[in-house]
Amino acid sequence: MAPRFTLSSRGAVLQLALHAFATVLLFNRYIGGLVLRIYRGARWDETVDEFAPTVTVVIPLYNEGAAITETLESVIASDYPADRLTIVCVDDCSVDDSYAFACAVAARDPRITVHRNARNLGKRSSINRVVREATSEIIVSIDSDVVVDPAAIRQLVRRFTSPQIAAVGGWVDVRNKHVNWLTRMQVVKYWYAYYVTRNIERGFRRVMSVSGCLAAYRRSVLVELAPILEARAILGVPITYGEDRFLTRQIIKAGYLTVITLDARCRTFVPTTLLAYFSQQLRWRRSNIVDYTCGCSHVWKLNPLLAINYFAMAIMLVAYPVGVLRALIGGRLVAAIAVHLVLLVVFGAYYAFRTRTWPAHDRVSLFSYLPQSFCMPVTNALLIPLALFTLDSGSWETRAS
Repeated sequence: MAPRFTLSSRGAVLQLALHAFATVLLFNRYIGGLVLRIYRGARWDETVDEFAPTVTVVIPLYNEGAAITETLESVIASDYPADRLTIVCVDDCSVDDSYAFACAVAARDPRITVHRNARNLGKRSSINRVVREATSEIIVSIDSDVVVDPAAIRQLVRRFTSPQIAAVGGWVDVRNKHVNWLTRMQVVKYWYAYYVTRNIERGFRRVMSVSGCLAAYRRSVLVELAPILEARAILGVPITYGEDRFLTRQIIKAGYLTVITLDARCRTFVPTTLLAYFSQQLRWRRSNIVDYTCGCSHVWKLNPLLAINYFAMAIMLVAYPVGVLRALIGGRLVAAIAVHLVLLVVFGAYYAFRTRTWPAHDRVSLFSYLPQSFCMPVTNALLIPLALFTLDSGSWETRAS
């Protein structure tokens, strides 16, 4: 007679499956990547100095006001050869004085050109416009609310060591680190995103999400993929969220390589209120759902370790809300949060150890990550279902604080 599964046995199987997926994620993201980094050694972050292509920096602009001045001035201060660098700022019909501020900076430097779209097109379409008109070999995308280090562009270009490398991302750091507990929490979160959790992707030179805050692309590849990028929509509604992740995945799907380097740094403002933070996380969850769903059709062709990591992340999008719901129903939510707290103390201690020699203004306390234990149930258990029902959102990716 075949065994019969009771509700309790089914619950045990589900709980075992959740623990298994969590174990795979923890190993791949935190341990597997470290092992791979040691294995690759000197090949981990290869560079070449003979490659000095022409570069066009594109900065899509929407309602940044005076802040665009800082962004443009940081690019002007770049140590990349001035005669091989042009800068194009595209205002996407801002309703404030962003365009005037950009033009004021352009008047001081002939390398800067400021365009204004006839109508609101969105970030990706604004970038595509520049890509079509540019003649440079490399396109560097920079968000309009960041400042870049002087060496950032040069360090990005140095990573194009092979014709197969189509995208190189930089390290996105936090500008407003010490405003409150929320910004300090995000400092640690951003640090882990670049120093730890992407290591397994870096090792195989297939980073699945190169942030458009600071990224360099081969123009020829962007031209090749332009029809796919411009046709992106859900239920017939063009969408603008998660464009960086979508572009990266299309680059990898086309057979190219993607890398990131910590030697190219930009700094961005992070949300300072819970409302703004959860709004940002909702956009990111929409992007995650779309990306992991669509990626399942081709990611399995990559290295098995990459595929396992990708699919485990996709499954956790469903498993985490289910796990939180079960914990809430079973009266174990407080215990689950306690486990989170313990893990976050360990993560915070590792962060503090790795950054112990940094200037005080550039790092935060090891306890700064603890609020994540309360934010995660909201961002992963409540916002994922909400994101699922708002996938056709077409709003511009503006980050208010």
